[in-house]
Formats: sequence, C-alpha cells, structure tokens
Amino acid sequence: MKKLPLQFYDRTDVIAIARELLGKIIVTRFDGFTSSGRIVETEAYIGLTDRASHSFHGRRTPRNEHMYAAPGTAYVYICYGMHHLFNVVTNKKDVPDAVLIRAVEPLKGVDLMLQRTGKKKADHTLTKGPGNAARSLGIAKSHSGASLVGSVIYLAEDAFRIDDAMIGTSKRIGVEGAGLPAADYPYRFYLRGNPFVSGSPVK
Repeated sequence: MKKLPLQFYDRTDVIAIARELLGKIIVTRFDGFTSSGRIVETEAYIGLTDRASHSFHGRRTPRNEHMYAAPGTAYVYICYGMHHLFNVVTNKKDVPDAVLIRAVEPLKGVDLMLQRTGKKKADHTLTKGPGNAARSLGIAKSHSGASLVGSVIYLAEDAFRIDDAMIGTSKRIGVEGAGLPAADYPYRFYLRGNPFVSGSPVK
C-alpha cells in the first residue's frame, strides 16, 4: 500500500479527483489504533461557482476556513449538529474545491469501528453514508485542517483497480436546496453494486 502524494490533490479538476478517489483507502491512526476503509462513494464540490458548496461565491467563515487550505488538507464539518463529515481539499491554496467522502468499505479495525459507532454487528450500515464513514474511522471536527500526507490521517492506494464500467454517476444527495442547475450536477461517483454505497444509485 502506497500513500497518495501531495501531487494527487494539487490539481485543478476536482471532478476527476472525486472519480479517481474511488477504490483508494483512508487510513486513520489514533492513540495507537489503526483503522481503514476503501472509498466507494464520493461527491465533488467546485468551491467558488457551485451553489451547493459551502464556499460558493467566496463565502469564507470559521466553519469552512479549511476549504481554503492547501491541497491535501482534511475539511471536516458537522451536519445536523451531530454528523461529522470528512472532505478532501484539492486544487490550490485559497481555491476551495473539495471532495466529500460519502461511504467506505471497511478493511481494517472493524471491531474498533463497531465501538466508535455503537453498532453491534458489522453490517452494511457501519460505514454507509458520510456520517457513518467518518465516525467509524474516528474522524471528527477536531481533525479538520489535518494534512492528508501525514501519518495520522492519510489516503493510500493498493493493487485494487477500477475500470469505467464499475463506476456509477448521479446527481449529489441532499443538495436540493442549492437549486438548479447545481442540484442536478452529476458530481456523485460510486462503485456499482457495492453494498456500502449510500442512497439509491442511478444511471
């Protein structure tokens, strides 16, 4: 398994990055414990021009400040006052593009994931959806701003390979309030047939 280099994140096409993140692995190492999961669902957000993005039109607040950080930075925010959602910052510093990690397939540390989520069995709900994915991996708001090329939270790749036929595309989930055309942008990517994918896959 090889850690993704900074160059992976330091690119201008966040949509391509969101697609390429499928199959990659998120690794977390907290308090001497390691957990990991394979990314099976992502959503791209083009910061300045996307009405569904927290940084649309250059909006900059304490909540979304880490979207403006250097590429390869974690951006974690709280949704509905309880779900911690993990995003990967891309592009250049002060260009707030990001990829939301919507779901992962557990690889390592499943018992630890069960403890973190309070679930009794490792079924498909363990890491299905962005809140469960982050919680199972131990990622919280306090990790926002962390470098993804460090040793605490990082993304990696192994021998797992994906071809185009394995990838599904759809509009993003839960962004209807952004209005059209943003709500219909086909910026959600997922591995077809994977049971950990959230929502209802289409296309």
